[in-house]
Amino acid sequence: MYPYHDQRVQHLEPGDHAQRMDFCHWIKAHPELLSVILFSNEASFTRDGVNNLRNVHTWSHDNPHETSVTNFQRRFSVNVWCGVLGNKLIGPFVFDNNLTGNTYEAFLRNELPGLLEDIPLMIRSQMYFQHDGAPPHYTRHARDYLNESFPNRWLCRGRPVAWPPRSADLTPLSYYLWGHMKTLVYETGVDTGAALRDRIFGAAEHIRNHPDIIASATQYLLMRAENCIAAGGGHFEQLL
Repeated sequence: MYPYHDQRVQHLEPGDHAQRMDFCHWIKAHPELLSVILFSNEASFTRDGVNNLRNVHTWSHDNPHETSVTNFQRRFSVNVWCGVLGNKLIGPFVFDNNLTGNTYEAFLRNELPGLLEDIPLMIRSQMYFQHDGAPPHYTRHARDYLNESFPNRWLCRGRPVAWPPRSADLTPLSYYLWGHMKTLVYETGVDTGAALRDRIFGAAEHIRNHPDIIASATQYLLMRAENCIAAGGGHFEQLL
């Protein structure tokens, strides 16, 4: 026998399976839309990153009494928005304060158009906008803006094409982008908030320069959708 770590997966509520199945059947029926869906999300970047000490070992004949330094009294973090559209990385955009309905609406109206300037007009005219059902995403003002800018072409809870809740495993930001970006950001320690921001933008530029990998990650959603259907809308990471 060999030792294996359990995979961490998102808790699903009883009603989630059917909604996940609906979305997966929809995306499988319209694979051409993968190139025009702007998948978006926010992630928090802290000083220390994400440390999984269960996987950290020091091999030695005698106990070396190794230590790991953390910065509990000098913490800082930033909240970062990014989008993935086909083979392109959109953003990042760093929020100066906590994400609220007002700051998110201001971002959609004032910042998102500039981030999309380099996207051809033909793609923008067909583009779908996806985000999850987090409270700041679902305020009336945010919904009003999305109805104006993406009429019948945005995916969230309560929409004709609803984004299923608790389904980070179905968006390339969660199963590809954030993990890859954080690996690059935390290759070495980060000492200041300014350095953390510089690392985030540097990592984004590195990822942006590999559009073939971004495109593969986007297309990988089709395989994940197939496995989600095979699992009846339940967890499917064990099938990959």
